[in-house]
Amino acid sequence: MRTREEAVSYCLKMPDVFEDYPFHDQNWTVIRIKGSRKIFAWIFEREGNIWVNLKTDPQWRDFWRAAYTSVLPAYHLNKEHWNSVILDGSVPEEEIRRMIGESYDLVRGKK
Repeated sequence: MRTREEAVSYCLKMPDVFEDYPFHDQNWTVIRIKGSRKIFAWIFEREGNIWVNLKTDPQWRDFWRAAYTSVLPAYHLNKEHWNSVILDGSVPEEEIRRMIGESYDLVRGKK
């Protein structure tokens, strides 16, 4: 997963979600849960790569950051509960999918 299109497409596979552009800035795509309108993925370009901000369980936050140099404290969000994942090819796709699923579950309230 390296492009905005791939990230958006995967996020849209989650049940009851939709794509939104709340800042009227095409650089910022958010994926929201229908009903609550809560955001579980913030997708944007920065420093030549696509970044995805994802909510994370604080118990896993530091694990992801230590495991991959492309997982950082979230850009522009609460660093205790959110990570930024830089889609530069260094994080395996199955791990990105796992983080997206966790973010979706946390924001939806399943965990």
